[in-house]
Amino acid sequence: MTPFFEISQRIEKISQDALELCREQFEKIDRIAEYNQLKVQKAFIKNSISESHFTPTTGYGYGDRGREALDRVWAEIFGAEDALVRHNFTCGTHTLATALFGVLRPGDKMLSVTSTPYDTIHNVIGIKGSQMGSLQDFGILYDEIDLKDGRIDYDAIKNAVDSTVTMVYVQRSRGYTLRPSLSVSEIEKICEIAKSKNPAVIVMVDNCYGEFVEKREPCDVGADLTAGSLIKNAGGGIAQTGGYIAGRKDLIEKCAYRLTTPGLGREVGATLGHNRELFMGLFYAPHTVSQALKSAVYISAFFGSIGYKVTPEYNEERHDIVQSVGLENPESLVAFCQGIQSASPIDSFVLPQPWDMPGYDSKVVMAAGAFTMGSSIELSADAPIREPYYAWVQGGLNFHSAKICTMLAAQQMENRGLLK
Repeated sequence: MTPFFEISQRIEKISQDALELCREQFEKIDRIAEYNQLKVQKAFIKNSISESHFTPTTGYGYGDRGREALDRVWAEIFGAEDALVRHNFTCGTHTLATALFGVLRPGDKMLSVTSTPYDTIHNVIGIKGSQMGSLQDFGILYDEIDLKDGRIDYDAIKNAVDSTVTMVYVQRSRGYTLRPSLSVSEIEKICEIAKSKNPAVIVMVDNCYGEFVEKREPCDVGADLTAGSLIKNAGGGIAQTGGYIAGRKDLIEKCAYRLTTPGLGREVGATLGHNRELFMGLFYAPHTVSQALKSAVYISAFFGSIGYKVTPEYNEERHDIVQSVGLENPESLVAFCQGIQSASPIDSFVLPQPWDMPGYDSKVVMAAGAFTMGSSIELSADAPIREPYYAWVQGGLNFHSAKICTMLAAQQMENRGLLK
């Protein structure tokens, strides 16, 4: 295949067979990407985006035209009344926490309907460890609904939502679990059930890893608030930091007060020259997400075809960019991640090892040779070192790069006598 990397004939053959399996899914991904690209392009044109919107502001950042225009463009694309898009959201967890603390008040109740949320949200809610500074520390109540056979338990939602529930919280992606990610149609059904039981309830969606995977977004189908990170799907691999919150105008105002201070809200916050990369990242996002999706489908076909458990399967409908691969034992898990790292454009010489990563309750091994540290839209693979020893793979700025990373991951395993 290439004069640049040493790949065994067996792995070459597995790759070719996998590509044949992927053909139909690749065509579906391209159709969705084109639809979303046109949606983004129309919003840019409608809002007359120009070079002047990229002009940096400093200090207080009063009257930043670019910041204000970006919020409008974002809201339109994501089917929301308003949006808050800022480079100074430090990560997805910070963005979600800002939204939660922005709209919930002491005595309110948050109900997670997708079981226990992602690990890094535990401390935000106060589920585990010290509750200092958490929602529960501020007198906000929390409850959750378990999944039923790995799927949403709609009957349990119907029974649990009443006038005491202030917020229904939905995590679209799977996190470090093997349950399927949620489709926008499933989110729509959650919204319908919740609001039929309590019309005043706020439905909030953690949209991380899900942006631009489908033609619709959560606010299109009744979600009141949605949030995510710009170093995942929505930043298109160009945004170097940041996050977004989109939804109802009154809720966005509360979130802005939490981000800065009451009375000032969104009117302050210098953009320091970041507007250009945030606009550009958004413009590239539909295409970049399509590359990440193709990478995930290929990885699923590659490892699934030789007997590893994969979820989703290569031919399943996808609702986020995450691909899980069951490597069966710690040695294969580490070898896989080290192989991904070895083909990464940045830090290829680094040998990932399991370590106690902040925010997680077990050791984690992570391959992440990215231009932006922690960027999950660039190809990365990470896993907690615990049974059933699955690797969670996401991203891929371009499919061809992700393809060789996958092949070298398999090669690393084969070299150690670990590949099936």
